[in-house]
Amino acid sequence: MASFVAFLDGSVVNVALPAIAHEVGGGLATQQWVVDAYLITLGSLILLAGSLSDLFGRKRILRAGLIGFGLTSVLCAVAPSGGLLIAFRALQGATGALLVPSSLALIMSTFSGSAQSKAIGTWTAWTGISFVVGPLLGGLLVDTLSWRLIFGINVLPIAVCLAMMRGLPPHERTERAKIDVAGALLCSLGLFGAVFGLIEQPHHGWLDAATLTPLLGGLLLLAGFIWHESRAQSPMLPLSLFHVRNFWAGNAATLAIYGALSSSTFLITIFLQQVGGYSALMAGLALTPITIVMFFLSSRFGALAGRFGPRFFMAGGPAVISLSLWVLSGAIGTGEHYWTHVLPGVLIFALGLSMTVAPLTSAVLGDIEPRRAGIASAVNNAVARIAGLVTVAAVGVIAGGGLDAYGFRRAIIASSLLMLAGGVMSGLWIRNHQPAAE
Repeated sequence: MASFVAFLDGSVVNVALPAIAHEVGGGLATQQWVVDAYLITLGSLILLAGSLSDLFGRKRILRAGLIGFGLTSVLCAVAPSGGLLIAFRALQGATGALLVPSSLALIMSTFSGSAQSKAIGTWTAWTGISFVVGPLLGGLLVDTLSWRLIFGINVLPIAVCLAMMRGLPPHERTERAKIDVAGALLCSLGLFGAVFGLIEQPHHGWLDAATLTPLLGGLLLLAGFIWHESRAQSPMLPLSLFHVRNFWAGNAATLAIYGALSSSTFLITIFLQQVGGYSALMAGLALTPITIVMFFLSSRFGALAGRFGPRFFMAGGPAVISLSLWVLSGAIGTGEHYWTHVLPGVLIFALGLSMTVAPLTSAVLGDIEPRRAGIASAVNNAVARIAGLVTVAAVGVIAGGGLDAYGFRRAIIASSLLMLAGGVMSGLWIRNHQPAAE
């Protein structure tokens, strides 16, 4: 339920972006910032949240995240301007960072072996429900009432989750350490600078100071973040985790796979509405088969990965998704013929995603000892969010500043190639049997 809340927000916002931009203005840049303001704080602070989860107890951090996420969702719903909405989205991302690492760490510390792989598959399937509920409910609210209500729908599942948590046993802290405030600042400011430069590049060009200054400054801060983490006594990103082969290989694949996933879903949802003429509800319905297929197949592929190893699924799944994006790039014209132009690519996409997600999570976290499950899951989630953050920011650069049919095809083909690269990395680097970390 906690993960449902976090993923619901991501799935519901995309379908409302055209309506948000229509009311508050700003075009593609505003749409990118509504997504990326959330991802900047989520991606940079999720590492810190993983450490907090291990230090102070997963139940306590999870509860704090749920309450904060509910409050910031209300702020987003009442934001009077685009600037304040973007600011509140950043606050929402900061509280959302507390949710996913804690919830996934509960699974990692409770199950082991093939049961863990199956549990992760079930977790993936149920969080996938948000990708059905989000676009459908969000589209309905946008078309009939207001885009503002998409943020209000978080409140009910948060209340249910808080009630369910009363039955959870307390989880002890694993150790006492200092909080890496300097690391969090370097990571957040570095990501902000780099993303700001990418989003503004189509308006100013690469050589303009408005692009170069934040972009180069952000990259320098990110380099400083890595240097700081290598020397910090209590780093929020323990570089020792990357000594485990499947952990570093899986995160490298995650960078490509989730970057491609974020950019492609962002592109398809907006394109169907702005070029294809779909309503917000119909755009949400268009992608519903992805989640229906995932709901029935994710746990099965998770169990198969636990039995046969994740390598085949992590290599084959992205290849299938890459194929689906090529199909969509060639088939989507004006988008009026859903059954022949859109649905075939969507179904292929759904099969590939079902093959990929649970085996990837099992591979990345399966060789990490339980006491570091919180920070390990946080690192993997941070990599996924940061990948999406960067690729969504780069959409304008690749598409040429607008999402007409030509720009869409360029950007979706780029996503397809990036997805294929994730599958190749998995096939080359992932091992099916890895000794436990010391």
